[in-house]
Amino acid sequence: MTRSVWLALSFLIVAPLAASDDISGARQQQLRNLLIQDCGSCHGLKMLGGLGPALVPHMLQGKSADYISSVILDGRPGTAMPPWRPLLSPVEARWMAEQLLQGISQ
Repeated sequence: MTRSVWLALSFLIVAPLAASDDISGARQQQLRNLLIQDCGSCHGLKMLGGLGPALVPHMLQGKSADYISSVILDGRPGTAMPPWRPLLSPVEARWMAEQLLQGISQ
């Protein structure tokens, strides 16, 4: 499957989520799992760092939820941090950023 086809299919799945400001409990659990498993694969399963920097509250001090959610959505060019915009809505990225600022519990 080509990247453009994959992105198009992803958009069809995610687009309805982007229209809603409410994130269901089931989707919150999916996002929490994404944080722990997918983000944790680079940032460490306890978010203490690895390939990517630590994502624990004291290391994120001074960074806003808006800034963190934009990094989640758009990635960091020139680094291993990919853009998640094709798979996440801005509301979901903001929710994830807030979880990181509060310290996610596993």
